[in-house]
Amino acid sequence: MNKVEIKHLTKIFGKRPKAALKMVKQNKSKNEIVEKTGSTVGVYDINMTIEDGEIFVIMGLSGSGKSTLIRLLNRLIEPTDGQLFIDAQEITKFNKKQMLDIRRQKMSMVFQNFALFPHRTILENTEYGLEIQGVDKAERRKRAEKALDNAQLLSFKDQYPSQLSGGMQQRVGLARALTNDPDILLMDEAFSALDPLVRGEMQDELLELQANVQKTIIFITHDLNEALHLGDHIAIMKDGQLQQVGTGEEILTNPANEYVKTFIGGVDRSKVLTAESIMIPALTTNIDVDGPTVALRKMSDEEVSGLVAVSRSRQLLGYLSSDEAVSARHDKRPLSEVVVDMPTVQLDTLVVDIMPIIYDAQTPVAVVDNNHHVRGVIIRGGVLEALAGAEGDDGNA
Repeated sequence: MNKVEIKHLTKIFGKRPKAALKMVKQNKSKNEIVEKTGSTVGVYDINMTIEDGEIFVIMGLSGSGKSTLIRLLNRLIEPTDGQLFIDAQEITKFNKKQMLDIRRQKMSMVFQNFALFPHRTILENTEYGLEIQGVDKAERRKRAEKALDNAQLLSFKDQYPSQLSGGMQQRVGLARALTNDPDILLMDEAFSALDPLVRGEMQDELLELQANVQKTIIFITHDLNEALHLGDHIAIMKDGQLQQVGTGEEILTNPANEYVKTFIGGVDRSKVLTAESIMIPALTTNIDVDGPTVALRKMSDEEVSGLVAVSRSRQLLGYLSSDEAVSARHDKRPLSEVVVDMPTVQLDTLVVDIMPIIYDAQTPVAVVDNNHHVRGVIIRGGVLEALAGAEGDDGNA
C-alpha cells in the first residue's frame, strides 16, 4: 500500500521559473540556468511512490535536491508544480491549518543538529511537541516516557542534553519525533554529525526501532553505505532530478545510467548482494529416478564434472561428482549411496557471509528456500565476478 505518492513535483527558486523550466527540458546544467535566468532548480519532475511501513532513502551529493525534496513533502517549502498525496489525500491542496495538523499528527522530522533545548531535561525535551499541541501534562508525560523507553533512554529522563553524548542526544531527538505517534518520520541527514562508530550504532538502533514501531521513514543521506544499510528502497538524485529508484541490490546490479554507475563504484558489494543475485541455475539429477549412466550422460552433455542431487520434489539431497557416479556404475550401487553433502545458504544470505563458506567448500554451494528446495548454486567464480561488478556465470562448475 502506498503511503506517499509524488507526481511531477517541481520546485524552482527565483523569479523566472518558466524560463528555468524551459532550460531544464533542454538538458541545460544548473549553473547555466542560474547564469541565464537567475533561478535555481531545486527539484524537477519527481515521480515516486513510498510504501507504508518502509524505510525509503533519498540520497545524492550536495546540491542534488534531496533536502529540498524532503521539505516539499511537508510543505515547509511550497512546490512550483506537481502533486503530493498522503494516504491518497492530495496535500498540495491543503490550507495552512490543514498542513499544520498534518505536521503535528502525521509527520515528524529529525534534523542533523539535535535541536534540543539545553535548559530542559531529556523528558521535557521529549514532551515539547505535545506541549505546544496543548496535550494534558499527565498524558504527554506518559507518551514521552514510552518513547524514551523505546529508545532505551528512560533512565536518563531527568538529565540535561549537555550530560549526554552526541549519539544519545540524537536518540532523544528521535524519541521526541515519535511521541506524537506520527505515521511518517522525516530524517534529514540525521546521523551525519556523529562519529562513524556511533553512526553505525544509530543505524542499527533505527532498524531495531523500526521493527517495533513500523513507521514510514523517509531518510536523507549523502552516504551510499548508509543508504544500502537502511533502505528498503533508495532514490538517487543529481541536480534536482531523479536518476534511479530501486532496492539496493537493483541499483548495484543494474544501474540506470553512467552517473549511478559511477556513484556506486566504491561501495562494498559483498555487504549488499545476496545469494539470489549471484546464483546460477542448478544442473540437477533426480536420484529417485536417474541411475549412474543417466547422470554421467547429463554431465557429458553439459560439460560439467558434477550435478546437484535432488528428490522428485527438487529437495536437496547432496552433490554427485563424476567420480562417484562412475564408482556407483561399476559397483552397481544406487546414486543415493554415493552423493555427498554440500553446503547450503538461503536466498537472502549476504555475499560477505557466503565467502568463508565457499572458500572451504569442495563442491558448489546450494541455494535453497525455506522448504529446502534447490533454487540455484553458487560457484567461486560467480562470487568473484559479483564483487568485481561483472555479470555472473551461466553454467555449473
